[in-house]
Amino acid sequence: MIARPPLISIITIVYNGAYYFTGTARSVLAQTYPHIEYIIVDGGSTDHTVTAIKLAELQNDKLLNAKIFRWISEKDKGLYDAMNKGLRMATGDFVWFLNAGDQLMAADTIEKMMQQYTPDTDVLFGETMLVTFTRHPLGTRSALTTQKLPTTLTWESLRNGMVVCHQAFVARRAIAPEYMPSNLAADIDWVIEVLKKSRKTVNTGMTLVNYLTGGVSKQRHRQSLKDRYEVLKKHYGQWPNLVAHAKIVLRAAFSRASY
Repeated sequence: MIARPPLISIITIVYNGAYYFTGTARSVLAQTYPHIEYIIVDGGSTDHTVTAIKLAELQNDKLLNAKIFRWISEKDKGLYDAMNKGLRMATGDFVWFLNAGDQLMAADTIEKMMQQYTPDTDVLFGETMLVTFTRHPLGTRSALTTQKLPTTLTWESLRNGMVVCHQAFVARRAIAPEYMPSNLAADIDWVIEVLKKSRKTVNTGMTLVNYLTGGVSKQRHRQSLKDRYEVLKKHYGQWPNLVAHAKIVLRAAFSRASY
C-alpha cells in the first residue's frame, strides 16, 4: 500500500486586510504541491476582505490543481483566538500559519520542502526574507536581526528568544497545542511546545516565506517583552531566564535592527 502524501493546512488570519490578503492567497493557490488545505479566518472585517476571500475561492475553483478551500468571517477575541479557530478547522497532517501580508517564497516552495519529508518528520523549518509593505526585500531575518536561524533546532534553541520565524515553521497537527489566548509571546510558547514533542525536526535549508515586517508584538513592544519573559521563565526556569534576558538586552543594544 502506497502512503498518501501529507496534507498541509495553511492558515491565514486576516482582519481589514483585503489588499494584503490577496497577495498571500495568490502565493498559496499558485503552489505546485497539490495536497493543500487553505483555511482563512477573518475577524469580521468591515472593508473588502470578505469580497477578496470570495474572489480567491472562485480563482481556486477554476484551477486544475485546486486546493481545499475553507473560510469563516466572524468576530474574535484577538489574534491567538483566531489562530486557535484555524487550528480547530484544520484537517491536514501539518499546519502552517501564513498571515495576511506574508507570502510563500515561490510557486514550488512546498513541493521542494516536502521532498525532505519522511514519515517520522514532525517539524520542517527554514529561513525568512523580510520585506516592506511595498514588497521590497530587506534581507533574511538571520542577516538583519539578532536572532540567527540555527542549523539544528530544538526547544532549547529558544532559550534566548525566537530564533525561527513562526511563518517559516511547519508543525505536525497532532502535536500542535492551542495558543495561549492573551499573551503576545504565545507564538514562542507554541513553537517550544511543538519542538518538545517533535520526533524529527528538519532544516529545509530553504528561504520559505516573505515576511511583512511589523505586527501586533512590534506595535505593543513593551507588553511583548513582558509576555516573552513569562513564557521563557515557564519553560527554562526563573534564574536561567534572568541570565538569558540579560544577554538578550545586551545583544539588542548592539544590534543594527530589530524586527
